[in-house]
Amino acid sequence: MRALALTTFLAFSSGSAAIAADISVPTAQGDVAFAGVPQKVAVYDLPSLDTLTALGVSAAGVPEKLYVKHLQDLAGNAAPVGTLFEPNLEALAGLGPDLVVVGGRSAAQKSAVEQVAPAIDMTIGEDLLADSKARLAAFGALFERQDKASELAATLDQKIAAVNAAGKDKGRALIVMTNGPKLAVYGRASRFGWIHEATGMPEAAEHINTANHGDAVSHEFIAEANPDWLFVIDRGAAVGEEGQSAEATLKNPLVEGTNAWKAGHVVYLDAADAYISAGGYTSTITLLDELTAALTKG
Repeated sequence: MRALALTTFLAFSSGSAAIAADISVPTAQGDVAFAGVPQKVAVYDLPSLDTLTALGVSAAGVPEKLYVKHLQDLAGNAAPVGTLFEPNLEALAGLGPDLVVVGGRSAAQKSAVEQVAPAIDMTIGEDLLADSKARLAAFGALFERQDKASELAATLDQKIAAVNAAGKDKGRALIVMTNGPKLAVYGRASRFGWIHEATGMPEAAEHINTANHGDAVSHEFIAEANPDWLFVIDRGAAVGEEGQSAEATLKNPLVEGTNAWKAGHVVYLDAADAYISAGGYTSTITLLDELTAALTKG
């Protein structure tokens, strides 16, 4: 199987002098040259799976748990090949894909899945909106869906423009993630900083730690920041954990005294879309629509 995977890889990898590639696709780890359209694809990265689905590309293999509502139906039409963090190499080998897509939580498993088939890393970085459009274009080119990708990209640009207009002069925002009773905030340079970019709204607090898991804070911190808007992501709800909800965690006299709470400007974003598959096409559209609706109403 390893020998077969290496032989197949020569047809897809960048730098293969023996085969003239039809297309070079940008990935998170550099451009990769492809000699043809992949026919059977296993996808471990949910933003990628979301975008491929929007383009009309069906994955043959997917993670056992998909988390995101609009991806749930894919489980009945694709083989389970492990989890977001742990690929099942035996199941993957049995599927026999000619391409494996990893990214984000599964990016660290790229070398492992390459024992079975060629793999590309399509991680969405902190520049989420730009990366989302770049991945859409790359997948559109790879799977010969350029027209569809252009159509989807135009819609995405319209949605970004709409939320930017809705956020104009609406005050300062604070992005909060809850995890049971725990609170963390995220700034413009963080994984959720795209919310500030999309809305154009300034941060309610300066010098927020840019760590991937956010800057752990208390209710007092939120009160002192006194945001005009609170954008909230419930990690527990995103991953299906039981426990204290975001609403319960935030319901505190200190938070209730903020401008955001008193004005009804506390926006609970779709948790799985925001935490698991942000950057995927449909998830990103959903989140932009939620932000636009809340800011327009407010």
